[in-house]
Amino acid sequence: MIAIIDFGSQTTHLIGRRLREISIPNIIVEPAEFFEKIKTIKYDGVILSGGPTSVYEKDAPTIDKKIFDIGKPILGICYGEQLIAHLLNGKVKSGKKKEYGPATLTILKKSPLFKIPSSSYELPAKIAVWMNHGDEVQKIPNGFETIGTTDTIPHAAIANEMKNIYGIQFHPEVLHTQFGIQILKNFVKICQLVPTDKPISKDLVTQKIADITDSVGNMNVIGAFSGGVDSSIACLMVYMAIGKQFTPIYIDSGLMREGETEELKNVFVNNYQMKVKIIDATYRFINNLKGVTDPEKKRKIIGQTFIETLQEEAEKHGAKLLVQGTIYPDVIESAGSKHSKNIKSHHNVGGLPKNMKIALLEPLRDFYKDEVRRIGDILDLPKSIVNRHPFPGPGLAIRIIGEVTHVKLNTVRRADQIVREEISKANLDKDLWQVFAIFTGVKTTGVRGDDRAYGETIAIRAVESLDVMSSNFAKLPWEVLEKISVRIVTEITEVNRVVYDVTNKPPGTVEWE
Repeated sequence: MIAIIDFGSQTTHLIGRRLREISIPNIIVEPAEFFEKIKTIKYDGVILSGGPTSVYEKDAPTIDKKIFDIGKPILGICYGEQLIAHLLNGKVKSGKKKEYGPATLTILKKSPLFKIPSSSYELPAKIAVWMNHGDEVQKIPNGFETIGTTDTIPHAAIANEMKNIYGIQFHPEVLHTQFGIQILKNFVKICQLVPTDKPISKDLVTQKIADITDSVGNMNVIGAFSGGVDSSIACLMVYMAIGKQFTPIYIDSGLMREGETEELKNVFVNNYQMKVKIIDATYRFINNLKGVTDPEKKRKIIGQTFIETLQEEAEKHGAKLLVQGTIYPDVIESAGSKHSKNIKSHHNVGGLPKNMKIALLEPLRDFYKDEVRRIGDILDLPKSIVNRHPFPGPGLAIRIIGEVTHVKLNTVRRADQIVREEISKANLDKDLWQVFAIFTGVKTTGVRGDDRAYGETIAIRAVESLDVMSSNFAKLPWEVLEKISVRIVTEITEVNRVVYDVTNKPPGTVEWE
C-alpha cells in the first residue's frame, strides 16, 4: 500500500486514481493524521502531494521530519518536493517565472525513477512534463543530487537514492506528462510492489450496484436527472439497484441547451421505460438569478433553487435520499480536502445549502469522467449518452458573463447550437472533451452594410482532455472556425464578433465561470 499525504493539490486524488489503475492499494491522509494512521495499516511507501501554498508561509501544511527516518521510500510531487528540500535544510524560493502548463524535462542522470522496466534503456533524455507552481527548490539538501532539470527550474527532479527519497517539481499523475504513469510505476517498484494495469471492471460495477441496494434498503429515492453523462449513469445504477423505489426528476431550469428536454424524452423515457418526472421551473430559476453577476453567487443560487425544488418533490414522494451525478473533479474544484483551495463551487457539491432536509446518494463520487464513461459502456448505455460532451449543472447561466436574462440565454443558446452543429458536421466531436459558446458581455464596434454596428461578442471554447483535471485548448481547423464565425454573425444579428479561447487548464478552467 502507498500512503498519499494530501497537502491540498487539486490532483491529489488523481495520484490515488493512477495507483488504483495499476492495482496498487493506497490511502489518502491529512498530514496531521499520518503518524496515527500508520500504526494500524501496513504501507510500503509515501507520496507527498502538491499543494496551493508556499512551504515557507506561516501555517503552511507540513509533516514531522521524522518521516525521513522511517525507512520507507518517499516521492514528493511539486509542493512535496519543495517540502522535502525545506525540511532537510535545503532552500525553497519564489520562482522567477511561474509555470502553469507544459515544460521539457532534461534527465541528467540514470535513476530507478526514470527507468523503463524489462529493458536496459532509460527514459528519453528529454520528456514533456506538466508544471503548476510558483515556487522552486533553489538549493538541494545534503545527500541529494539533481537528476532532472528544465530551462527555468534547475532542480526539477532530485534524489537521495541511498534513502530512496525522490522529489519532482512536475506532476506525473497528469496525463499531459509524458511517461508520467511509468514514473509512478517505477516508484511503486522502488517500494517493492508490483504494478499491474487494471481498468474499471464489470465486477466493480456490479458490486457498486449491490452496495446501493444494501445502503438504500426500503427507502424511497429521488434523483437529480439532467440527461447528461454523470446523472444518467448514476440514475441508471440506482434504478438497476432499487427499481420502482426510485423516481428520477428532470428539472427544466430554462438554462438548458437547444433541444435538451426533447432529447431526454426520446432516449430515456422511450428506451428505458424510466418514469422520469419533468418539471418546468424556468420562471423560478431566472427570477432567482435576476440582478446577480458574481459567478459564485450564481452557482450557489442555482444549487439552492435545485434543492428547494427537489425537496418539494421529495416530500411528495416520501423520499429520504437524493441521487446526484457528482464525480470527483466536482469535489476537487469545490475544495474537497482540508488544505485545498476552492476554485469554483459545483452546484452539486459546494453550491448546495448546508440545511438540506434530504441525504445525498452519490454513486460516482470517487470516479473521474473517463471512468464514468467506462461504467456506462459496461451498463450498455447508448454511445450517444456515454460519449456526450459534459454540460455543467448550472447550465448556460455560467456561460453568460454577468446577469442572466432571457435575451442573453436565447443568444448563447443559438450560438452554442451553431457551434455544435458545425463541429458535428466536421466529425470533430469525438476528438473533443467539450466545445461550446460563451456570451462574454463585451460589446465591440462593427459594420453591417454601410452602418456602424455595436454588438455582442461570442467566445468559442473547445478543449481536449481525458479526466478534466487538466486540458489543452483544441487546435480546430481554421475553415471550421470560419464557418462557425460566419454563421453566428449572420444568423444572430445582435452578435458582430467571434473570438476563440486558446487557454489551457491550468491556468484557466474549462468553463469561464
